[in-house]
Amino acid sequence: MDGYAVTADLSGPWRVIGESAAGHPYEASVGAGEAVRISTGAMLPEGAQAVILQEDLAREGQQITLTGEAPEPSHRHIRRCGMDFAEGRELLAAGTSIGPAQAALGIAAGHRHLPVRRIPRVTVIDSGDELSTDPEFCASHQVPASNGVMLVAMARSLPVDANRVGPVADKLDDLIAAFEQASDSDVIVTSGGASVGDHDLVRPALEAWGAQLDFWRVAIKPGKPLLVATRQRATGPQIVIGLPGNPVSSLVTAYHFLLPVLRALLGASRPIPQPVATRLSAPLPAAGSRREFLRGYWNGETVCANPLQDSGALASLAASNVLIDRPIGAPAANAGDVVEVFLLQNGGIA
Repeated sequence: MDGYAVTADLSGPWRVIGESAAGHPYEASVGAGEAVRISTGAMLPEGAQAVILQEDLAREGQQITLTGEAPEPSHRHIRRCGMDFAEGRELLAAGTSIGPAQAALGIAAGHRHLPVRRIPRVTVIDSGDELSTDPEFCASHQVPASNGVMLVAMARSLPVDANRVGPVADKLDDLIAAFEQASDSDVIVTSGGASVGDHDLVRPALEAWGAQLDFWRVAIKPGKPLLVATRQRATGPQIVIGLPGNPVSSLVTAYHFLLPVLRALLGASRPIPQPVATRLSAPLPAAGSRREFLRGYWNGETVCANPLQDSGALASLAASNVLIDRPIGAPAANAGDVVEVFLLQNGGIA
């Protein structure tokens, strides 16, 4: 605070003997009946015990006097050494995400550099002969290639280096070439081509490329034809996550599988998204033999499922801000019943 540094005697008057400014401390000590003009951020002179605000004083020449009653003894205008953190205290635990405040704290604690993990490299490959790179001019047999853009945006919600390859044609050699193009990535994400059709070539392309299939298909809806594979390399394993081609299925599986993998690579202590409990504003039918994630809108108090749950309906996805979690075999639910929801932010970011 801007004012005058004095000894413990707060009655005055005082004679001003110097000034302590930020970066330019007063080098001598302060005695009884003396005061040093002090600025915010300046060092407290030796011998000073209190700072009186300049608005509580009147100054004539080098003499200052109180304009009112003597203030109560207080250290509230003084920041003591070690008040923020002491030597030996843990300030940033392993796994902490370094943002502006954490970077500033590291510098304030005397560290020019902080040891951090390398930013993961991610490549998104969307495949399919039906995909058009130009959303304004699609042939009757084509659809705009929207999944690649969506998945790159989801990955970039985290501090990762995410890029896109494609669209790639439904040809084995083209897919293998795309995997090879992404060979320096830590995580490869494919969209489409992971199911059982004649043109679903992601699995055979991965095998030909040298990747080992870890699992294929999961009991969730939407998103059943999900696959995860691993390719060993000298610099460490590559993770391949094959997502379904339907856009809603692609987002749901990316939310529950891709983003947690990226958070884990970044050192997050809780990489799995955590649900929030809320109440239904409208009834829901019984769930089936797979765990269901229904698009819905949550107003902060209650949630309502979107009436259109088709896995290709992007408009209903864009209008939703949560995924309603329906466990396998969950009975029909009524308005007012408690359900758990996963929050979607910016179109699918946990």
